[in-house]
Amino acid sequence: MSSVQSWVADFSARRQQLLGADHSWLAVMRQRAIDRFAAEGWPTPKQEDWRHTSLALLEQANFSTQAESQDVSAQVHALKAGEQAHWLVFVDGRYQPSLSEVGALPAGAQVGTLADALARDADLVQQAFGSETDGNSTAALNVALAEDGAFVHLSRGVALEQPVHVVFVASGEGAAVFPRNVYIAEAGSHGRVVEHYVGRDGNVTLTNTVTRVQVAADANLSHVRLQQEAPQAFHLADVHVEQEGKSYFASHSISLGARIARHDIATRFDGERAESLLNGVYFANGQRHVDHHTLIGHAQPNCVSNEHYRGILADRGRGVFRGRILVAPGADGTDAIQRNDSLLLSKLARTDSRPELEIYAEDVRCTHGATVGQLSEDSLFYLMARGLDETHARNVLIYAFVLEGLARIESEPVRNRASKAVRALMPGADILEELA
Repeated sequence: MSSVQSWVADFSARRQQLLGADHSWLAVMRQRAIDRFAAEGWPTPKQEDWRHTSLALLEQANFSTQAESQDVSAQVHALKAGEQAHWLVFVDGRYQPSLSEVGALPAGAQVGTLADALARDADLVQQAFGSETDGNSTAALNVALAEDGAFVHLSRGVALEQPVHVVFVASGEGAAVFPRNVYIAEAGSHGRVVEHYVGRDGNVTLTNTVTRVQVAADANLSHVRLQQEAPQAFHLADVHVEQEGKSYFASHSISLGARIARHDIATRFDGERAESLLNGVYFANGQRHVDHHTLIGHAQPNCVSNEHYRGILADRGRGVFRGRILVAPGADGTDAIQRNDSLLLSKLARTDSRPELEIYAEDVRCTHGATVGQLSEDSLFYLMARGLDETHARNVLIYAFVLEGLARIESEPVRNRASKAVRALMPGADILEELA
């Protein structure tokens, strides 16, 4: 039985137990989704968007949606580290109330699970859920098999002072999880959401996650994805964002784990004077592979987008970046910046960068660029001449390279968490504490 056939069989066996089986709209959508996945299969390098990324290793592995979960309470406690937040914890795709701490919420704010939201307000979930036609076939498989995820709804004018911190732990060997998250920020609201993906070293797991975001007029939403799964894990992620006029959305993608990590993010401006920030930092060592694909749709006039991704590639690590900015006819006054910078730390490391501008409007200001380089020998000599050994000197320069990307994260606790995660990948990282 092929990998595709096994997932079709899994769906057939569990379809009546999946989230929302009693909602006809979702049951019908799930069937269309698995039919799409069965017809298209896993993406392959023959497809333009996947030319540099192969999922052959994933297809050869054995996964189960019923893998036995491990006790991760100590891991989650250490991860929280006393940080103040509204905590939601999922272990192998299942919500864990005993590990979660939602805490007090202001009136008009809902923070909980997608399952609870579907039971409470199915119409709201339906309008934000998305469909099986969104994204690649991997996203369609998520529609078919999604069981739960995070749900955040901020009513008009609500400000959430503390971030919502959603933790997804892949604990069981061979565990396959399909989280689906929905975040809705109504007009004038303000909030921050952190998705944190972790695993257990040595385990081969699959995370296939989709996040749906709606940002209404004058709303402000910050979204951080910190991916630190096990070195042999597979991580596939899609983020779909809809922005109304004068809204602000910030995306920060920090990818530091998994054997193969793919992150697709698409945002569309549906009103004038909207603004987005797409920011990313990734580190690929060993034989790890990290792929970011972005699409910013400037469909309305006078919108602003800033896109900055920085990658560090060591050993045989490989980074892929393809960013596309599409300026539609009539979207005059567009201001768009796109940039990808890569740092190669070995002769066998590799990066593929393809920034793209597609412009069908006049009176726009759009720039894009990419750089690939190595550590400066002069800078390395300068630091070593002042007492640092080569390892520490290299780490200082590497950390300085990513610091610009990390500095764009608005929340200090979240920024410090991401900074610490990056430093932990570097040998002799203690000297970098002074630069944090």
